Amino acid sequence: MQNAKCRLMQQRDLQIRTKRFALQVIGFCEQLPNDETTAILRKQLLRAGTSVGANYRAACRAKSTPAFISKMGDVLEEADECGYWTELLVDSRKTDHTTAAPIVREANELVAISISSINTAKRNSKTTV
Repeated sequence: MQNAKCRLMQQRDLQIRTKRFALQVIGFCEQLPNDETTAILRKQLLRAGTSVGANYRAACRAKSTPAFISKMGDVLEEADECGYWTELLVDSRKTDHTTAAPIVREANELVAISISSINTAKRNSKTTV
């Protein structure tokens, strides 16, 4: 029972964290310059950044381990894309490294958490079979 309670608390914490990340991405995007290139990259970053939390919420509602792993794969992909789009914005000088660093850092942490969750789910599914 205690383990299930811990898992629920961890899920809720990560739901809050991924929502906070989406809001962080929104705020970052609103500060970017208004030119054609930035508009395209902004749209990509906004889509990916807001999808992280939505996909994590879906993973929490997964009805099976394979469904959970699949949705966490989506979380991983979207978080990784956030890092990519943000790096492009920095490399194209649409923003500076210091301003973008919190987005890249959190995206990388969410990637690491996703990988760990996927690996744990895979490992646990092998031990219960």
